[in-house]
Amino acid sequence: MAGNGKLRSDVKPGLQVDIVLKQDQRTGKLTRGIVKELLTNSPQHPHGIKVRLQDGQVGRVQNIVTE
Repeated sequence: MAGNGKLRSDVKPGLQVDIVLKQDQRTGKLTRGIVKELLTNSPQHPHGIKVRLQDGQVGRVQNIVTE
């Protein structure tokens, strides 16, 4: 179930994902972590679903890691 992080139904707590932090949006630098909670309420978002990782960082999902 590989998703691109734009559909809320694809993103679940416990999944490993790559996110873009707010301060990294210009560079596109990705940060990898485990989803703690979903912050976007709408069913989809063109820039990725906003999540909080277990370490507390917040960003938009770019990839769902499937290895």
